[in-house]
Amino acid sequence: MTGIKSKMMKRKRIRRRGKLRLSEYFKELNKGDRVAVVRELSEMPKFPKTLQGRTGTVDGKKGKFYIVRIMDYDQEKTHIIHPVHLKKLA
Repeated sequence: MTGIKSKMMKRKRIRRRGKLRLSEYFKELNKGDRVAVVRELSEMPKFPKTLQGRTGTVDGKKGKFYIVRIMDYDQEKTHIIHPVHLKKLA
């Protein structure tokens, strides 16, 4: 039996389906911004499920991608993530 969370991650809500907005691709984030990792289902199907729902801080930029520092239990790790998968927190 599969869990509810894994089933929810495989579907998008009806109004969010279809082509992504271009503003999501060209999103600007500053160093030190708090972000949440939200997997965009229409992009890159091999996205790691362990990052879904995690929060971290932007540490810099590498090309189009952002370097995000995320705490993994008691260890800090850096991930390079496309801005489509990042949601800025207030």
